[in-house]
Formats: sequence, C-alpha cells, structure tokens
Amino acid sequence: MEKTVARVALFAALIAALGLVPQIMLPFAGGVPITAQTLGVMLAGLVLGPWRGTLAVLLLIVVVALGAPVLAGGRGGLGVFVGPTVGFLLGWALATLVIGWAYRVMAERGVFLAGLLASVLGGIVVLYVCGIIGLSLVTQMPLVQAAGVVLIFIPGDIVKAVLAALLNREIRRARPDFAD
Repeated sequence: MEKTVARVALFAALIAALGLVPQIMLPFAGGVPITAQTLGVMLAGLVLGPWRGTLAVLLLIVVVALGAPVLAGGRGGLGVFVGPTVGFLLGWALATLVIGWAYRVMAERGVFLAGLLASVLGGIVVLYVCGIIGLSLVTQMPLVQAAGVVLIFIPGDIVKAVLAALLNREIRRARPDFAD
C-alpha cells in the first residue's frame, strides 16, 4: 500500500513538473496550448497501469482544483474547469485508464510497440475526443471546427507517444519491480 501511494504521488508530481516546461500558445488553437504534460499522462498509464495511473491523474486534478498552479503556464484553480482546455484536463483520467488497459492487453507484442500503440490510443484518440468536446462546449465552436483546430497538436503528441514508449521500456528494463 505504501508503495502504491508513493508511486501515485510521484507520477502526479511528474505530471505537475512537466507543467514547468513552457507552454506554446498558438493563436488559432482556440486557447489550447501545447504542453509537455500529456507525456506524463501517457507515462502514468504505461508505468503504473490503468488504476494507479488514473489515481495519479485524479490526484493532480484535485490539486489543480484546490488552486495549485501546476498546469502549464502556471494555471490552476476552479477557473480551468470552465476554460477551453477542460475537456483535455478531465480527459487525462480516461486517457490514462485506456493507456494502462491497452498496454496490458497488448504487452505480448513487445514493450515498445505496446507502449506506443497504447499511448496513441489513449493519449491521442481518447484524449482528443474529450478535448474536442470540451473545446466545442466552452467556446460554442461546432465539433467539426473544434476538431480542425486541434489537428495541429497531433505531430507533437505522436512524438510524446514515442518518448513515453521508450521511457516505459527503459523503466521496465532498469526497475522491473517498479512498473505496473
């Protein structure tokens, strides 16, 4: 139990620390920044598995709700839950759950390939569905337009999925007792 609590807290802190990487705001992206934090979300699902990974993300979301400025750009507080990124923020939990589950299902394909496929499925497909819906609701933008706006993020998120798969592979090699 102590190890679980420590690992959940560690990954919540990792995702928060990735928020220190300067965000990149694109004028045509509807107020949604490019951040490094989705890399942490992907890693949480891959390394901790579906349940502990999701707990790490939920812990971070609670910390954000309490006002800690741990999101990229120093954002935090209840205001982020009514902003254009709310779908992505809340979608982190579902994305992490899917990443962890998909990784377990595909693990026999190899650590790297399973990690990459799981990260793309949860960290891009599932997360974008949540993000597009949230962006559309908050900005009153049609769903198709919101989807078009976030397409610019796909190349960077593919790079993050590759990095997450590589890091997961190396963590499992170095500390097989740590993961999942």
